[in-house]
Amino acid sequence: DVQLQASGGGLVQAGGSLRLPCAASRNIFDVYAVGWFRQAPGKEREGVSLINTSDGSTYYADSVKGRFTVSSNSAENTVYLQMNNLKPDDTAGYYCVTLSHQLLSLWKFPRWYDYWGQGTQVTVSS
Repeated sequence: DVQLQASGGGLVQAGGSLRLPCAASRNIFDVYAVGWFRQAPGKEREGVSLINTSDGSTYYADSVKGRFTVSSNSAENTVYLQMNNLKPDDTAGYYCVTLSHQLLSLWKFPRWYDYWGQGTQVTVSS
């Protein structure tokens, strides 16, 4: 079993920045890519970003490209989502997730993810 602990959410003004860490309970990078989904009230879940540490490949939703950066620290079993130039549309609960390396092409679809963290709320005021 894997536990994912996301943190770093909060209230920020438009144009501001936040960094969300996701700490895994054990070393999972050999088996899983790790990333983030988000969900705003009344909206469907959206894949935000993913990192495959085995080859360093990264994935981003079009809505966050150029503003968000995903990175990892394998020694700490932690993945980070650096969010810059935040917009009110980024307001959502952000969830840390894991995806098998064999399913990377399906990264935008939530049903294929194995583990989900408890989420951290990001609120961007205009």
